[in-house]
Amino acid sequence: MNRPLRILIADDQAAVREALRILLVKEGYEVALATSPKEVLETLETTEVALVLLDLNYARDTTSGQEGLDLIAQIKKTEGAPPIVVMTAWATVELAVAAMRTGARDFFEKPWENARVLAIVRTQVDFSAAEQRGQRLESENQVLRGDAGLIPSQKSALATSGLIAHSPGMRSVVETIQRIAPSDANVLVTGENGTGKGIVARAIHSASQRAEKAFVTVNMGGLNENLFESELFGHMKGAFTDAKNERAGRFEIADGGTLFLDEIGNIPLSQQTKLLRTVESGEFERLGSSKTRRASVRLLSATNADLPAEVEAGRFRRDLYFRLRTVEIQIPPLRDRPEDIVPLAQHFLDRHAGRYAKRITGIDPAAEKALMYHRWPGNVRELDHTIERAVLMADSSQIRPPDLGLADIGGQPASDPSRLDEMTLEDIEKLLIKKALNRYGGNARRAAEGLGLSRSTFYRRLQQYGL
Repeated sequence: MNRPLRILIADDQAAVREALRILLVKEGYEVALATSPKEVLETLETTEVALVLLDLNYARDTTSGQEGLDLIAQIKKTEGAPPIVVMTAWATVELAVAAMRTGARDFFEKPWENARVLAIVRTQVDFSAAEQRGQRLESENQVLRGDAGLIPSQKSALATSGLIAHSPGMRSVVETIQRIAPSDANVLVTGENGTGKGIVARAIHSASQRAEKAFVTVNMGGLNENLFESELFGHMKGAFTDAKNERAGRFEIADGGTLFLDEIGNIPLSQQTKLLRTVESGEFERLGSSKTRRASVRLLSATNADLPAEVEAGRFRRDLYFRLRTVEIQIPPLRDRPEDIVPLAQHFLDRHAGRYAKRITGIDPAAEKALMYHRWPGNVRELDHTIERAVLMADSSQIRPPDLGLADIGGQPASDPSRLDEMTLEDIEKLLIKKALNRYGGNARRAAEGLGLSRSTFYRRLQQYGL
């Protein structure tokens, strides 16, 4: 029987271990615990682990983090090393930068926000699963055939990127990645919400010359405008009310690696000048400091907005747009790549069946037909959530049409407005958000304004409903 994905929590404080254990178990994960570097390594030798949440300070000392950094290096040398997320109460600049450069995928500070921790865990677990899936698909993936001319490391990176690309549109995407990944050109990835822009960005990084360096992500859509400079450029202790420690910004952490700015179209005009200067020169100052610093990063950006229209409307700087868009990769919506729907569904089925320990092996033909019929306004992300629901609802070894929750017996879409009296409040809210996105051509910022929601609230709803 498939088992839930296992997360290893390594911390010498019992309260921290227990709080994280409860949080993750509620989300369907299995948890292993370790109190020392020795226990971490012993666990990894005997137990399959999908992700390590790693404290940086143990018995050697309580503040330097060196013991944790040494442990990251040891974990990275093990066969099939899982991704690592660092957690520390001492969020100094040196520790944040060193952890990412040593091999950690992300970090969070103690005390943490549960929503942020869960978002980081899902992102890293999903990408790790995609890497494993990509390895299994290497010999059969049509896109990765005919890759003569790529060096072996590039072939391997693309093969393990998790991209499922049987459709012509996605084959073109992967071919473009093959051509431009080895360069340092800035890339703008465009496409509707949920099409997989983050996976494409990760694939570019993995096939680049910077693959061994940090890959750092910032969700610009959910970034509080007041914290823009602090998040990107860092701050000094006392720079503002809650700045209790100095902190490295994302540009500094990504130095030598890749910085991925997701939802770039949602940056307020007032902040675009500050970003442009750093994009052009690599220079910045931490908030509260006059010292100019430099960072060498490969910049990847993504948006679902029509940036040329935003430029013409005066809402996005033309010079910043062209700086970000040395190369543009447009990801087709799922409705335009039907050849990928069933392979993607099977990929998600394998993952969620394992996570929830369900003995489900496939999707019956009628359910496959229902998947092909649906228009997928939420694209691949909606498909992922649909299959997760189906795994939970299924009572046999095959996913059947009722498990999907996409349509009634007569084939009428479940979101038909004529059935409002049968819908829950959440169903109605999801329907209104879909309609707003359609009305504004997939532009999340304008859809949020049309619904009277703040950007951060709107993005939380998108994540909640899988849109």
